[in-house]
Amino acid sequence: MKIASIEFVALSAPLAAGKAYGMSKALATGRQSTLVRLTLEDGTDGFGEAWGPPPFNMALLPLLQRHLVGVNVLDVEHVFDRITAQHYHFGFQGPLMTAISGVDIAAKDAAGKMLGVPVCRLIGGRNLERVPIYASGGYLTETPEADFAPQIEAMAEAGHRHVKIKIGLSPESDEARLATARTILGEEVDILVDINANYTFDVAREAMARMRPYRPGWVEEPLGPRDYDGLARLAAVAGLPIATGEALYSVHDFRPIATAGSADVLQPDLSLCGGFWQGRKIAELAHAHHLRLSPHVWGGAVGLAAALHYIAALSAYPHAGNVPRPVLLEYDLGENPLRSDLLKAPLAPVDGAIAVPDGPGLGIEIDMAAVERHAVG
Repeated sequence: MKIASIEFVALSAPLAAGKAYGMSKALATGRQSTLVRLTLEDGTDGFGEAWGPPPFNMALLPLLQRHLVGVNVLDVEHVFDRITAQHYHFGFQGPLMTAISGVDIAAKDAAGKMLGVPVCRLIGGRNLERVPIYASGGYLTETPEADFAPQIEAMAEAGHRHVKIKIGLSPESDEARLATARTILGEEVDILVDINANYTFDVAREAMARMRPYRPGWVEEPLGPRDYDGLARLAAVAGLPIATGEALYSVHDFRPIATAGSADVLQPDLSLCGGFWQGRKIAELAHAHHLRLSPHVWGGAVGLAAALHYIAALSAYPHAGNVPRPVLLEYDLGENPLRSDLLKAPLAPVDGAIAVPDGPGLGIEIDMAAVERHAVG
């Protein structure tokens, strides 16, 4: 079945004044994303999500339409190879790959609907019925000292067993925030921490040493995402697992991480790294190097659904019956209408996990009225 049309819809959800939240580098005053709608000749729609400022993605739509309209939806990955080969001056890092990511997710959604199977079965087979989540919160805000403990108390009340908190202001602050989280959540909860690449090597080393007694499950982006050597040096001395990958594009960016021993956990974002097309290659890279995977999700509902199917299709190797640390799906606790409003039946965790939809494609139904409310431009 051939692709008849591709449409990009810019989405935005501003936050109220004083409600900004985020990370060590900056606070977000709203959420934005690009919804991709790909339609087949028989009228079947597939939906995807592309990361980043929508104008960047919108600018690339005519190029992608020229290459992809009229192509069999099952052949799109060969077209992506031709696009990135022909336009190699654009590089793999940036808007071209984010736009392709959204189109690939939409193509897989449409193909699954056409064939009557869930996306997870298209990309490797369904290995899980439910995917465990980690609750991503503990954000930095305009008043971080006052706002932090209430966020952690809400996590404890909700019964989350795996959580992530934002750090990265200073080693002293990191220790204090992690100590507070450990006190509130208890010793059994897995607490992950995220620096968002705000440190130099020496500061990251000091911060990780200070945090070691509180047993963080991983330290995310202690250094810049492409400081492969620095991350490898840090991994050799830090004594804590390192995670990275949300700002890396395609398997070509992840390969040096794996070969240099720069991280223990790879975190591809399917709305940025190349969709399922590159996500599967990154999974095979992790498989070959015995590295864990945990996809980054900080976008909208379609990106969350894509990551859910991605994890459901991953091999359990090298594990068999016992999986000591399951692959976790990031579930953002921040105010985000692009996650909570866009689906007629939102994806939400129950007892610490989200059920993998049984329906064809991504198994989700877009609420077009909600899309219209958040559409801009």
